[in-house]
Amino acid sequence: MSDLPPPRSPRAGGPRRPGGHRARAGGSARPVPASGWRGAPPAGPAPTRPLPRAQSVDPSSAADGSFPASGRSAVPAGAAYGGEAGGTPPGTPPPGGSAPPRTSRRRSTVPRPLRLGATLMALVLVLVLGWGAGLLLWSDSRIEHVDALSGAEDTPGTTYLIAGSDRRGGAVVDDDGTEGARADTMMLLHKAPGGNSYLISLPRDTLVDVPGYGGYKLNAAYSFGGAPLLVETVEEFTGLTVDHYVEVGFDGVSDVVDSIGHVNLCIDQDVDDEKSGLLMTEGCHDVGGDQALAFVRARYFDPTADIGRQARQQQFVGALMDRATSPSVLLNPVTQVRLAGAGSGSLTTSEGTGILDVGRMALTARSAMNSGGTLSIPIADPEFQTNNSGVAILTDDEDIAAFFASVGDGSAEPVQE
Repeated sequence: MSDLPPPRSPRAGGPRRPGGHRARAGGSARPVPASGWRGAPPAGPAPTRPLPRAQSVDPSSAADGSFPASGRSAVPAGAAYGGEAGGTPPGTPPPGGSAPPRTSRRRSTVPRPLRLGATLMALVLVLVLGWGAGLLLWSDSRIEHVDALSGAEDTPGTTYLIAGSDRRGGAVVDDDGTEGARADTMMLLHKAPGGNSYLISLPRDTLVDVPGYGGYKLNAAYSFGGAPLLVETVEEFTGLTVDHYVEVGFDGVSDVVDSIGHVNLCIDQDVDDEKSGLLMTEGCHDVGGDQALAFVRARYFDPTADIGRQARQQQFVGALMDRATSPSVLLNPVTQVRLAGAGSGSLTTSEGTGILDVGRMALTARSAMNSGGTLSIPIADPEFQTNNSGVAILTDDEDIAAFFASVGDGSAEPVQE
């Protein structure tokens, strides 16, 4: 038997513990020196009291709702620090004695002014895109549609038929006794597969074969059967299938010009035409909606009649495109709304032709104007006397077929007048 006395409790007067006892892992009791304390305890803080042992619960006694006599629940040692036995208290260094590494936020290398500028640019982009999308949706909802396409077999490229409807009783075109409406202005816009674009005026007095009616002037087809018959007549005359039909009321022409302020038009003589209302002096002028409409419609003062008028119509289209795409219009939200409202409110298009198609049409027309792709149809006799329709424009079938074949494949060359 050992001569050493049994180990004593760290606390004076505490119960003795069996020899070889060790404090449980993770406990707060201080280890007892092997030699024990002799005499008074060492100087320093008072030793801490050891944690009580965990007591196990007998399932047979827990079934009747009883608990350990000590009044404490049977919690495994260390469960208070992680829910499992052997857990360690918060702040305890990991094994090895080193403290956990501190993580620091990585600072951006991009200067703050640049980051703020990028954020502002993103916000501006979102606003611009949202504004544009809303304006497109609103404009598209205002367009009227008509079942105008014939369903004929498609031909290469994209073909637009643009008609200016001479409606009577509007705010601009007065009622002169003419019954119904006539397509007073007609243009064929074609984008060939190779990329060339062509804008071709179709004189309203051109003698054509109107399906179901026989030989008449081209504008009679619209009077007889509206947009569908006009499309069918143009397709038979040109050999090109119309993909998009776009009709602009003459009241709309005036409104569109007024919405952007003016267009710049030039004329080579003084004109005072009572029938159209055109009053201009020789030279170039910024004109408003009424005079722009008169410029497009006037023909009686000109000895070349429809031939001269189609040249003025093409000039008007170019002037309108230049003005509508100028910075003073594109960068002005109020003017954008006015233009979108005036333009879409005066349009009637074929089914499936929306505001985006109209926008592509405008870009194609601009390309044709800038590249010299404004053409005139070949004419055999500009003053052909008919039996029932007065003077008409006579064309040769072979010349017309060859002309529009070259337009269709993109090989047509501008005619120098």
